[in-house]
Amino acid sequence: MNASPVGRPTRGTTGVNRLRRVDRWIARHPVLRRAGDPLVVDLGFGASAVTPLELHARLRRVRADVEVLGLEIDPDRVARARAQAAGVPGVGFALGGFEVPVPRGRQPAIIRAMNVLRQYDEADVANAWGRMCGRLGADGILVEGTCDEIGRVVTWIEVGADAVPRTLTVSLRLDVLDAPSIAAERLPKALIHRNVPGEGVHAFLTALDQEWARASAVAPFGPVHRWRTAVGAMRDAGWPVREPGRWRLGEVTVDWSAVAPRG
Repeated sequence: MNASPVGRPTRGTTGVNRLRRVDRWIARHPVLRRAGDPLVVDLGFGASAVTPLELHARLRRVRADVEVLGLEIDPDRVARARAQAAGVPGVGFALGGFEVPVPRGRQPAIIRAMNVLRQYDEADVANAWGRMCGRLGADGILVEGTCDEIGRVVTWIEVGADAVPRTLTVSLRLDVLDAPSIAAERLPKALIHRNVPGEGVHAFLTALDQEWARASAVAPFGPVHRWRTAVGAMRDAGWPVREPGRWRLGEVTVDWSAVAPRG
């Protein structure tokens, strides 16, 4: 293992069920289902073993042979997590950062890095993506994003093994939602400073707010129906939104080309 992990320690805050939305999205992803070696890395898991253990529990429902490796650059966090997860098969912990050290030259199918890059500058993002994606298998993906403290507002970017971003996903708890643009304060680092007029992500969230407001007419049928109506209107207006089967979960996935930073 690399004795000098690349990166800076995160705050380490974590919580039960905080990453449930992104976990369930990963569990449904074709990359996990078809992976020859279903190794998933949880990079920067924090101060306890909670998020790697939850990730493994959710993924093993669709891939019984999945393995989760939690990486942290703080040796004390690694030691604590190993003690907490002692005896749990399929879950391991190691010292590591953006260089993603993996035993025996294995190439992860998926790397999840949530709430890691938020403490970095926007200019650091491409290099971090490149380092992590360079460790993926040919068909692997990086899932990089941010969430609030209790997992009601979550956003993430899917990045391919070529370090090129593909999509942005916004996932929200609908029964307490006032406006979808609440996601702006939890955008990934590549986008959070781009939520200004003239940028694609600002236009996307503005349009989503407008359609959510228009869909208030169907609010008596419940927040899920209202959300599906709003996102369907986005699609009809030409926004490249994907995965309609997941709209019921409070998700919307849009092609990166529609929200990528301009200039």
